Order: sequence, then C-alpha cells, then structure tokens
Amino acid sequence: MKAFLFDRFGGPLRLANVAEPSLPEDGVIVRVEATGICRSDWHAWQGHDPDIRRLPHVPGHELAGIIECVGASVEKWKPGARVTVPFICACGTCPDCAEGQLQVCPNQYQPGFTGWGSFAEKVALPRADVNLVAVPAGMDAVTAASLGCRFATAYRAIADQGKVRAGEWVAVYGCGGLGLACIMIAKALGARTIGIDLRAEALGLAMDLGAEVVIDSGGMADVVEAVRRIAPRGVDLSLDAFGSRETASNSLRCLRSRGRHVQVGLLLGKDANPPLPMGEVIARELEILGSHGMGAADYPRLLDLVASGGLDPARLVGATVPFSEAGAALEALGRHLAVGLCVVDLAL
Repeated sequence: MKAFLFDRFGGPLRLANVAEPSLPEDGVIVRVEATGICRSDWHAWQGHDPDIRRLPHVPGHELAGIIECVGASVEKWKPGARVTVPFICACGTCPDCAEGQLQVCPNQYQPGFTGWGSFAEKVALPRADVNLVAVPAGMDAVTAASLGCRFATAYRAIADQGKVRAGEWVAVYGCGGLGLACIMIAKALGARTIGIDLRAEALGLAMDLGAEVVIDSGGMADVVEAVRRIAPRGVDLSLDAFGSRETASNSLRCLRSRGRHVQVGLLLGKDANPPLPMGEVIARELEILGSHGMGAADYPRLLDLVASGGLDPARLVGATVPFSEAGAALEALGRHLAVGLCVVDLAL
C-alpha cells in the first residue's frame, strides 16, 4: 500500500510503498477514506511529541474509513462498517477507563503517534470494541474525519471541561481548525463568543461560523484590554486553542473573577511550560483546566448535536486535497496558511 512517511524529524515527507499493517487480535484494519491534517500531525513531524520513538513514521490521526477485516477477539464490529475513532484509543480496563475517563487512559494508543497513522491507504486500529465510533448514515467521509480530533476535542473542552452555559461570554484564542470548532460548539450551546487571531481570513470565517465579535491581534499592544472592552468584567470562559506562551497567558488574564481557562492547544517546543500569571489565579480564584481529546463513549452527545442541526461540521472544512498532496498540505501548516480544516480525500 502507499503511505506518506518521514525518515527524520522535520525531514521530507515522502510517498512510498510500504507493507500493509498487521491485524491486531483486538482490532481492525480500516481502509482510509479521508484523513484530516491537524497541527498535532505537524508537531509530530517536527519531533515535538515524545511518543514517536521509531523512524520512519507515518503521521495522521483524524480519519474515517471502512473496516476491511476484524481481529479474532473483536465482538462489536464487522467488515464493511464505516467508522471513525478518537485519537486516543483507550485500554478500557484501567481505573480511569472504569470511571468513564477514556481520554486520560494511561495506557492509551494513539494512531499517528504511538503507532503508524492514517496518512496511508490502510491503518490498523487496536482495541476496536472500546474505541471505534460508527459514522452516521448520510455523513460523508470528509466530514466524519473532522470529528476524530478537532470537533471531539473542542466539544469536550467547551461542554465538559469548560462547562459553558447559555449567555456566557467565551473567548477563543486562535481561529485555526480547533479554535473555529470551539466557536461553533460554544455558539450551538448558547454562548456568546469572541474569536481572536491575527489572520483576516480566519477572523472572517470565525464570524461566519458564529463568533459574535472578532479581534485582530496582529500588532495589538494589549489583546486582553480589547477583550475587556467587549466584556468589562472579563469573560466567563476562555480557551487557548493555539498553544503559545502569549496566548495561554492572555487567556487567563482576560477572565472575570472565578472564570475558567481551558488549555486545549498543545504547548510544545519553545512554548512548553510557559510562565503564567499565577498571582491573578490566586487573587481572583481562577480555574485552570486541561482538555485532551474525548473518549468514544462520549461521542453520542456530539453526534446528537450534529443530527439535530445545531452543529454542521462540514462548514468548517476549508479545503479537500487528494492523497498525493497530503505531504505538502502538512508542511504548509508550519506557515499557518490554512483557514478552516484541510482534509485529505482518498477518493480524489
């Protein structure tokens, strides 16, 4: 089969013929129909993720496809089923999984990180009975691929960790795919949203997708002051959906007293372990929360929101590219060129 892989971190992404994946006893082989191109894949390629320990490596973790074959111990799935999967494949047996917190399973498997991913014609997915999610009838593969990371991650960050309530002000720092998904979900749940970015195209799309106000942070001396002109007490909930020292700090500083900050953008490389205004956290009793994907068991609430018409993930897809262009599209993320989600459609 064909797959995109890299032989060294930051090195060329090359399309090559590779051996087909081995079928896990508890897993499936999926023929990939579509796979998203996420900034986490870019971080993986750059060597920022310690889970990638062997090269060459195939990235990719947002996928939708058709089950080709199932392992001997799989009970819930048959060949021919259309599925997607969280980027965290939980073990299903540890104490965290028993509590329903699959997204923090300490024994997690991550396609595209701990194993080869979906920038390939086929991918092996272990632990199928615990982690696979059926693609709803009528949902196309490109839309389904967007659910596996960006929308699932955004839903948990907004609804579960952020505990958003109707009428609250929500600030979203970074209007890439993840941030825009946060804006769409916050809007669908009745919140008032502020989108913050330095790209005019991204801000325009944020408005189209439900942001009540947008702020162009390019060259701005004090983004927090701009947010407080909109919400004088400060916002109720703020999310750093980009992942940098500056955006993490600004997200905390723009909160009202007893407000909630959710760190959902990855803080890696030079932005790892940022200094934060902990004096304000103490004095104003701010909450700092992390959010890390969403387990398969929690997908029904997200899918119900889609089925009701309250959320249309297809609106966030900004570009679809053929498989031959997957490597170039991943490289482009380092230049922040993409607006909305870019998804590889293997049918093109």
